[in-house]
Amino acid sequence: MLDKTTLIATVCERLPRLETGHCLDLRTYKRNRSVAIVRTGPDSYDVFEAGFHEETWTGVTADAVRSLLKTLLKREFPRSHKVRLYTLPSREAANVNRMGHGAGRFGD
Repeated sequence: MLDKTTLIATVCERLPRLETGHCLDLRTYKRNRSVAIVRTGPDSYDVFEAGFHEETWTGVTADAVRSLLKTLLKREFPRSHKVRLYTLPSREAANVNRMGHGAGRFGD
């Protein structure tokens, strides 16, 4: 769990070290809303928003990810003070239920 005030700096620090195809998954405390950032090239990322809005951005540069992340944090995590950050091997790994107690009502 990371403090939301330092999250953008932490994500921007981790993006260049991310391997192509790997994903950073940001989730709320309850894990019911997420923003996933997938590296697709040397300075190219796909951003997936799943929560209040469902939206996708493709071919975004690292600088654009920073400004987009500011907007998405306000929209998807408005009252959150802490955000979960996962580094995953693929976007498909971000689509699993992370409730920790089986499928529950949020599972597939």
